[in-house]
Parts: sequence; structure tokens; C-alpha cells
Amino acid sequence: MLLFRVAGIPVVLAPSWWIGSAIVVAFYAPLVDDLAPGTPPGVGLLLAALFAVFLGLSVLAHELGHCVAALKLGLPVRRLRLYLLGGLSEIMRTPGKPSHEGVVAGAGPMVSVALAIVFGIGAFVMEPGDVVWVLVFQIAAANVAVAVFNLLPGLPLDGGRIVRAGVWAVTGQRAMGTRVAVVGGFAVAIALVAWSLYGIAEGAEDRWLRFGVCALTAWVVVAGAKSELATERRRTWPAGLTLNDLIRPVLQLPAESPVADALSTSAGRGVVLVRADGFAAGLLDTEAAEKLVATSPFAPAEQAAEPILPETVIFANEPGEEIVERVQGTAAWQFLVLDLEGRPAGVLRREDLRAAIEKGV
Repeated sequence: MLLFRVAGIPVVLAPSWWIGSAIVVAFYAPLVDDLAPGTPPGVGLLLAALFAVFLGLSVLAHELGHCVAALKLGLPVRRLRLYLLGGLSEIMRTPGKPSHEGVVAGAGPMVSVALAIVFGIGAFVMEPGDVVWVLVFQIAAANVAVAVFNLLPGLPLDGGRIVRAGVWAVTGQRAMGTRVAVVGGFAVAIALVAWSLYGIAEGAEDRWLRFGVCALTAWVVVAGAKSELATERRRTWPAGLTLNDLIRPVLQLPAESPVADALSTSAGRGVVLVRADGFAAGLLDTEAAEKLVATSPFAPAEQAAEPILPETVIFANEPGEEIVERVQGTAAWQFLVLDLEGRPAGVLRREDLRAAIEKGV
């Protein structure tokens, strides 16, 4: 469900958020009387509902911290999603520098710490014991918990991203940073399960609640760590591979050539279709060309051309990881490769790069 937009970023509320909030209300309401004795049950329920709302707003502020930092660094954000266990900022492009990774990762916890300080000061200056003080104090404590948990040193948590940025800065290898932070993610998951099992062994009053929350959180952390590792592998340029090993030869044909002739001449190579004025009409789209041949074999090949856009042009000296990210983030199946003098050197096809990465993995 779309709630609103912030700086053009859609803020989406997942159905699971309502489940999480209901659980918070169910377990928080009985605690109100312990914190503020004599509170009527109805007031306690209202306070629990307000706490769930403010907790959601705190998570939203945390994620907006990530989004604002990403936008300041020129990293577009697809959307911000609130769900059962928190929130997720879907940043569309990978940070290109370790410092950028660290800034984006650290922005969220910094917002949570700031909120904890503000509400903590509010609780300090208020008269302890009444229901309003309880709400303010618990919001401060919740933001401390959000900051601390997110700073644990394992992916997909913010602390894991900071670890990755640090290792990346030291080694110059983002993939190495990811592997280290993924190990940290598994360590965090093991620690959560161990803490919940300790509570069961000790007979803690909240042992089953602790076990349920920790088991679910550990599962999410492990799943997120695995996803980060898989994503890193998909974006890593295979060792020992050069761009010349992947590109296909390129031909230049007149844009007015019959599409049947252009298709047969291509023979698996890339084809740049050039107009009479010397400007490129685009790259021959073989799938579109085959469909056009079936109905109009003598139609101009330009009718089956895929436009050459700035994002579909790759220079021969571009770093491998930037090429991978460009290909994976662009809705095109072939890319024109230019040499250092700006001349067509070949065509890189998406499936060729994907096959090379899968083979390298």
C-alpha cells in the first residue's frame, strides 16, 4: 500500500507491518500497568497502539536517513518499504566508493540515535510514572534498540555494510568486504538463537517470546546475508577475463538495407545500422528483425533497430564491475563497445556476460 512520497520516493506499507504492530500491541499493553501502576486497561491499550505507531515512524525516519544520504551521493532510490520486522530502502545503484557505502549505511543508525537522544531528554525532564512518560521513555529505548541492532557487524544489517565498506577500503575489493560481512551476518544469527535458547534454559519469563522473535530475526538475517552474497557474485567481473574475450565482432550496414539481408549478414555478430547522413540508427535487434522478415523481408532494417542510448554504450577501458552493473541495471540485451578513439569495437550481449559470470562463480 502506497502511503505517500518523500522527495519522489514512494513509501510503501507491506501487509505484514499490520501483523507486526498487532504483536507489539498485544505484548506491550500488559506491560503498561507494570510501568505505570493503576493505568486503566483501555488507556493501556491506547498507549500500546501509540507506541506501535511511533515505533513505525521511528523505523521510517531511520530508513529515510539512508534514502537522503543515498540521494545526496547521486544514488537513486526505487522505494522505501515498511514491513513486519522493520524497513528497507531499495537503492537502485551500488555505491561506487567505500566511503559512500559507509555514509549511506551509517545514516540510518545516526537518525535512530538522534531520536533516542531527543525522546530521552523528553523523558528526563518529565515527571516519571505517568502514562505519557512511559510512552516517551519507551520510544527512546526503542530507538536505542533499533540503532544497536542495526549496527551489529553482519549483512544485511547496517553494521555489516559498514564492515564491508571498511574491508573494501583496506583491500580495494568490495567482494572481499561482502564475504567478511556475510560471515558476520551468520555470526549474528547464531548469537540470536543462542540467546533465545539460553532464555529457555534459564526459564526466563519472556523465553518463548524471545525465542520466536530471535528465531524469526535470525532467519531474516541469514536469508539477507545469502542474498547479499549472491548479488555480489552476480556483479563481480570474472577474474582473468577481459572485455575483448566477451564482445562479438561488429558490422556497419546501411540502415535502408533489406532487413532479410541484414539479418543473414549478421551471422551472430553485432550490426550497427548507419543512415545516409552518417548517423547511427541503432543496433540491429535480431528478434525484432526475425519477426519483420516473416512479414516484410524487404523492409528497411532500420525498422528493426534498437536505439543506441548513452547507457547502452560501453568504452573499452571501463572497469569490469562498472560494466556488470551497467548491463544489469539497463533494460537492453546488447551494448555497443567503443574503443578509446570512439570507434565501434564490438557488441556485448547480456547473455554472454551472464554466462561468463555464472561460469566464473
